[in-house]
Amino acid sequence: MPEGTSATLLVIEDDVAIRRFVRANLFVEGFRVLEAGTAAEGLEAIERHRPDLVVLDLGLPDRDGLGLIRELREWSRVPVVVLSARDREGDKIHALDAGADDYLVKPFGVGELLARIRVALRHAALSGGAATAPVFAVGDLRVDLVGRRVIVAGADVHLTPIEFQLLAFLVKHAGRVATHRQILHAVWGSQYRDENHYVRVYMAQLRRKIEVDPSRPRYLRTEPGVGYRLTAE
Repeated sequence: MPEGTSATLLVIEDDVAIRRFVRANLFVEGFRVLEAGTAAEGLEAIERHRPDLVVLDLGLPDRDGLGLIRELREWSRVPVVVLSARDREGDKIHALDAGADDYLVKPFGVGELLARIRVALRHAALSGGAATAPVFAVGDLRVDLVGRRVIVAGADVHLTPIEFQLLAFLVKHAGRVATHRQILHAVWGSQYRDENHYVRVYMAQLRRKIEVDPSRPRYLRTEPGVGYRLTAE
């Protein structure tokens, strides 16, 4: 989104009370808000209005939200933030692997929803440009993707090729949850699907190198049972 331009968000939710609650809070933050109560209405609104982001409930009356995400990903990269009462790890993984950008469980905090939306919009803006910004910075961490340098508190940190590839993937998806399967596919290859221990081992190594306290990570956050998230702010 250009600076100073309000984003248009589409809320697809069949519960009218929740939909109005979300709409009201988004409106206060300056967003333009569209609404849909079914998957069919949601897809029609996406095609017609081309929103900048979709807030999606999975339990829709006419079809499951997972199917909507998969269909949408065949022709659109619009960011999707899921709001769902389904709190099982498997549900989160399926939604993220299907193409959702983030996942919040109901009941949710408005502040967290707004933060996730802002991150998803920023990531979409970067992805829509020529390339990811060559230098990622948050706190004392700087990652130079072109120069392949990692700096923590002003000091260079040596990473192995796989460690750097793992960190670079997380940088390119900063602020978003990356599932174990997505990480395995990007770093080790499509033939790796269930070797989650690879990710855990290398993530532990990365934390020892870039976190002040690896047991309480500031940057590399665990999404239990799902994957990891690199803090974007």
